[in-house]
Amino acid sequence: MKRRRNESIDAAEEDGVSVGSQNTANDKEEQLDKNDDTSNTKNKSKKKVRKLKLTATEDFNAKLKKRGILYLSRIPPRMGPAKVKTLLSDFGAITRIYLVEEDKTVRKKRRKMGGSGGKRYTEGWVEFESKKVAKLVGETLNMSKITNHKGSIHYDDIWNVKYLRGFKWSHLTEKVAYERRVREQKLKVEMMEVRRENAAYVAQVEAGKKMDYIEERRKKSGKDSGGGGDQVTKRKVKQKKAYDGDNNRTKSAILGSLV
Repeated sequence: MKRRRNESIDAAEEDGVSVGSQNTANDKEEQLDKNDDTSNTKNKSKKKVRKLKLTATEDFNAKLKKRGILYLSRIPPRMGPAKVKTLLSDFGAITRIYLVEEDKTVRKKRRKMGGSGGKRYTEGWVEFESKKVAKLVGETLNMSKITNHKGSIHYDDIWNVKYLRGFKWSHLTEKVAYERRVREQKLKVEMMEVRRENAAYVAQVEAGKKMDYIEERRKKSGKDSGGGGDQVTKRKVKQKKAYDGDNNRTKSAILGSLV
């Protein structure tokens, strides 16, 4: 009887353990499902994209139409975009600036000649929020000194500025993209020409090597036969004499016909 009771108690304990393990497993699955749901909600919240309203886009387009662009035909040395912005922002609010860097070959030549190796810019465009401000700046600053401070580096430099009527920033971006494409095409053409020249040069070198090898073999064969390597073998060809016929008979026949 005692053994049966002990066995029943052990079976009950084992059932309790199995039930408890199943409950813990179910709890873990529920927690994982909750975590997945929370992660999905977070990802959904991150993926949300803010849509612009028509009124906002219309306002932005209206602001773009009001902007004016100023062209700088010359930018003095030791002047970059930040300095241009600080100097011209006193006249009005500036939205965008674009300066064109000089060519790398020109910079290398300047360094070889002993010049400074810093960046220099050739031309630039400045966009103001107002067309009126840009027009006034172009009319007043053109052919005027950049600064009146004698200690400044740009004391002797002059503004070369022009207001571009009807010019937009999109035109500038299209121009830059077009110039970039043209530059890439020129580089491709130059690379093709260089490859062709290289291939022709390699072919000529290989042909020269073959001719040298043939001459060396001829010299060796001439030395082996006993003759000098520099001697040239001459071939004799038998030729038949030309047939003249009987000169006396032909002469008499011709004279008889004439008489």
